[in-house]
Amino acid sequence: MLSKLGAVPQQIPGADIYPSLEKGTIDAAEWIGPYDDEKLGFQKVAQYYYYPGWWEGGPNLSLYVGMDKYNALPKEYQSIIAAAAAEANVDMLAKYDAKNPDALKRLVAGGAKLRPFSKEIMDACYKAALEVYAETSAEHPNFKKLYEAMVKFRDDQNLWHSVTEGNFDRYMQTRKR
Repeated sequence: MLSKLGAVPQQIPGADIYPSLEKGTIDAAEWIGPYDDEKLGFQKVAQYYYYPGWWEGGPNLSLYVGMDKYNALPKEYQSIIAAAAAEANVDMLAKYDAKNPDALKRLVAGGAKLRPFSKEIMDACYKAALEVYAETSAEHPNFKKLYEAMVKFRDDQNLWHSVTEGNFDRYMQTRKR
C-alpha cells in the first residue's frame, strides 16, 4: 500500500529503527503505538507523531494451529485453546488502552509534535488499500472469500456503531468533567 503512495517501505528489525531515523537512512517509521514508541525513544529522533494509523485500526493477536492437529484434540482442549487465545487478545488490548494515553502525553511533553493525517492523505491511503485488496482477491480466492466476509461484517458493525458506541464516544470526547 505504501508503495502505491510513492513511499519506499523498508522492513527492518525494531532495534534498527532508532539508529536508522537518527542517521537519516529512513525518513519515518511505523512501530506499534505511543507506549512502545516511547520505550524506543523515537521522539528524540522523529519530530512529528502522525495519527491515526490508517493501516492498523486497532491491535489484535492471532493464533495459528494446523487444522488436522486441532481437530485431533479433545473438544475440551480445543475450548482451552480458544479461551486462552481470546484472553490473550483482550489482555493485550486492555494493557495498551491503559498505557498509551500517558505515553502519548509524555511524548508530546518531550517535544513530539502531534499531527493528524489530512483527509486527502487518509483518502489516498484508503484507495491504495482497496487496490491492494482487489489485486490480492484476484490472485487468491481464499483471500477474496475472507475479505468479502470481513467487509460485510465491518459494514454491519459500522452501521451499528454509528447508532451506539460511535455517537457515545463522540459525545464523551466533548465532555470535560
